[in-house]
Amino acid sequence: MNRTHTVYVHDEIYGQFCPIQIYIDCPPELAFEYMVDVKNLAEWTYSTRDYQPVDDSGLFCGYDAVGGESTKIYAKSIVNREALTVDYHCAWDQGDELWMVYLNRIVPAQQVLGKLGCVIFWQNCKHPYYDKNPFPELAPKGRPWVGEMWDFFYAGHTIEFENLKKILEFRAKSIGGKE
Repeated sequence: MNRTHTVYVHDEIYGQFCPIQIYIDCPPELAFEYMVDVKNLAEWTYSTRDYQPVDDSGLFCGYDAVGGESTKIYAKSIVNREALTVDYHCAWDQGDELWMVYLNRIVPAQQVLGKLGCVIFWQNCKHPYYDKNPFPELAPKGRPWVGEMWDFFYAGHTIEFENLKKILEFRAKSIGGKE
């Protein structure tokens, strides 16, 4: 009972981690194939757009307008098809150190909920760079730092997950992708 409260302080819940999860009525393989493509982030994320390949390493550069000012965001998906993991390694302003890591695990819902579809777990970890911009010389003047928005990650990423759900359920229905 000591670990169960009616009201929690935001930092007690999230602190260094921001976990979110969602059930999606679409086959896990369809979710995986969609999420693997970094360019698809522009469809379901709140503020990232126009991803273009930087080179042949799988690194992309796009724009993030979350703070009102558009800034470069670099992203690369690191995937494991067998485990159904799609991790996005990202960073604002530069693509050499991708420190913003978004870990995603897609689980067949039949295994965990006893029904068709998939469950996606998205884990954010608060890297120390969220507290202090490691590359201030590369930041556009006047743009807020991504770490200033940490307290809004759960709400913002939940909206993004709801977007992903709508897109994937529509795609599954339109191509007859039921399991």
